[in-house]
Amino acid sequence: MISSLRQRLSQIPRGAELRKRIFEMIDERVRIVTAGLSIKELRAVLRGDPPTEKPNPRYKVITTSFVAHLRPRYYPQGATWFTHTFRLGWFTTFFFVVELITGLVLMIYYIPFPDQAYGSILEIESNVFLGELFRDLHRLGAEAMVLFTWLHLFRTYFTGSYKGQRTFTWLTGVALLAITAWLSFTGYLLTWDQLGYWAITVGTSMTDSGPVVGPALNIIMRGAPDIGTGGLLRFYLNHVVLFPLIAILIISIHYYKVSREHGISMPAVIEEGEVSEDKKKEANRRIDLIPDLLTHEIFLVAVGILALLVIVYFDLFNSPLETPANPQVTPLDTKAPWYFWWLQGLLKIEPAKILENLLNPIVTRFGMAPLQLGLLLDSKFIMGLVVPPVVVGILFAIPYIDRTPARLARKRPFAIAWGILWIFIILALSYMGLPEFGIETPAATRVIQDLAPEEGLGILRETPYEELLPGIYTVGETSPEDLCAKDFAYTDHATGKQVIGCPHLVEVFEQYSSGLLAAEAEGKLPELHAILLIEDYGPDLRRVEMEVSWLDAESDEVKTYVKHYFLHRDRAREH
Repeated sequence: MISSLRQRLSQIPRGAELRKRIFEMIDERVRIVTAGLSIKELRAVLRGDPPTEKPNPRYKVITTSFVAHLRPRYYPQGATWFTHTFRLGWFTTFFFVVELITGLVLMIYYIPFPDQAYGSILEIESNVFLGELFRDLHRLGAEAMVLFTWLHLFRTYFTGSYKGQRTFTWLTGVALLAITAWLSFTGYLLTWDQLGYWAITVGTSMTDSGPVVGPALNIIMRGAPDIGTGGLLRFYLNHVVLFPLIAILIISIHYYKVSREHGISMPAVIEEGEVSEDKKKEANRRIDLIPDLLTHEIFLVAVGILALLVIVYFDLFNSPLETPANPQVTPLDTKAPWYFWWLQGLLKIEPAKILENLLNPIVTRFGMAPLQLGLLLDSKFIMGLVVPPVVVGILFAIPYIDRTPARLARKRPFAIAWGILWIFIILALSYMGLPEFGIETPAATRVIQDLAPEEGLGILRETPYEELLPGIYTVGETSPEDLCAKDFAYTDHATGKQVIGCPHLVEVFEQYSSGLLAAEAEGKLPELHAILLIEDYGPDLRRVEMEVSWLDAESDEVKTYVKHYFLHRDRAREH
């Protein structure tokens, strides 16, 4: 028995042999995890050194790994030029992944019911560790994804990369653009604040104008005649379940077509241009996925995350959260996200009036009654339910409309001019979609709304409590220099710095005065009389009253518009 024990102990490796066996065990596990790469090979990959084994184990990864096999072993160098793709498609996918990760975290704490949704957002921002950061990243990533999807589509169009075998890939790309827009639209309601509630209310109201199925479609979207529990739950499930799954499916098809079938398009100048053979040879040189492109993509991930964090950290962007949704009060200046401004601009166009203005002068010359086309042409139906699908249909049809094989810009001037024209049309419609365009707000209401908007802060609410000096200040009589004493000073609690005078209050009064006096000069507020009243209303609470009176030209009566604001010392002045 003793001799048998001695024999077993003698078989235990010692020293260098033990280290060798341990290293071999670890190396074997590393090869299993990395689908064939050893520790030595991993070190070579990270250093950019050539392969350490034959056959090339880096190609084996592409063959055996479930994830890596979606990528080709190599790309032609020309397809990887930054000035050709600008990595727009890659960053679109990157932001989609950011949305998935941050969205999953936010889902844990969000409650999709009207009586709890807004409170759960406050809970996320206030009591969840890094909750506000994740919400800001989610909203920023969503807007970045929309932007990069549009830019990627424009890049594909202007380089002619939708032709030939890439036609189906273009179709999936347009579908992804529509899915991205819908994901953004559905997510806008989930905060259940005034801005989101009324933007979705206006957006869904377009379906109600549709013939036959319009009212039914409106009920399906809202869950009821007005948006409530059913509508919020529908939008929530669309946003977190149905359309993310559809997006993953379409992205997989789109990515597989690009990576495994036809690859990224080469620059048109290489395929059709008059370049030297050496340049063509260099453009077609193989660039291995591992390590060249893989390390580059890791770098892009780092750059993307850093950019998002910098933007959020320095408060260059934050997720808006207005007052809780109130179906009884429609706020001024309700607007959709910036990527839907073009649609709001469309809704402001009335084709019936345009045709009436063109045809009625001719019709009346022949003694006929003026045309009333508004009874036949419903502007909301035409501009909201007909034109947008037509635009999407044109996008889908571009490869079938442009049948020429040429991709160089100089060989397709009409297509380039057509694309530039559409960019200007979208920008013009987006400008028309702003609340300030085409909507006449009473002058007094407009001036006060700009100072203290119903949704958001404004310069009045940003004024420190110490500068809200009690008094009555009359427009056209009180000088801004007389709002506070020359030796007035206080310490700003936010910055800890001493402030001389009352610059915030002066700015408020100057903007208030200049806006009203300009309206008076334009004849909108004749015989103007306006005051700014500040008074103590309670402990650490002051009431600000803006009262504007003028003579109404139509009724020849004096009209008065009054707004009150209650500002506490401890209110938050940062959004």
